[in-house]
Amino acid sequence: MLKAALRLEKILNENPTKLFQYTEEQASLRPAPGKWSRKEIMGHLIDSAANNHQRFVRMQLENKLPLPQYAQNEWVSVQHYQDRNWMDTVKFWMIYNMHLLHVLKHVDESKLMNTGTFPEYGEKTLQFLIDDYVDHMEHHLNQVFP
Repeated sequence: MLKAALRLEKILNENPTKLFQYTEEQASLRPAPGKWSRKEIMGHLIDSAANNHQRFVRMQLENKLPLPQYAQNEWVSVQHYQDRNWMDTVKFWMIYNMHLLHVLKHVDESKLMNTGTFPEYGEKTLQFLIDDYVDHMEHHLNQVFP
């Protein structure tokens, strides 16, 4: 199994209980003007899951795949995560990532060197994207848990 899958599994085992301890008010608080609240950070992680879900599947089916840019701020804004119920957001993040964990546990390792080309950062391998996905999640969870 990929190391990233083991890391994701650990995240999913350790963090939901801690996330559920935040109140709606605590989750809605922005640390500074122009900064995301916990709700928006978790919404961003859901968006990251949605974008990477397609990448993880499509890059196993096709090599040298052109992939669209992900406008993260716009995605968070358009979906109004700040107005969404905190518990529902955490549950959705958890369930979506449980599915991605399943995908990663079954990834075709012969496809890990397949590439996708992104307008914002060029050509990347499937292996890079999988590792980066978990690194990115850890980075943002560190913002949620100061």
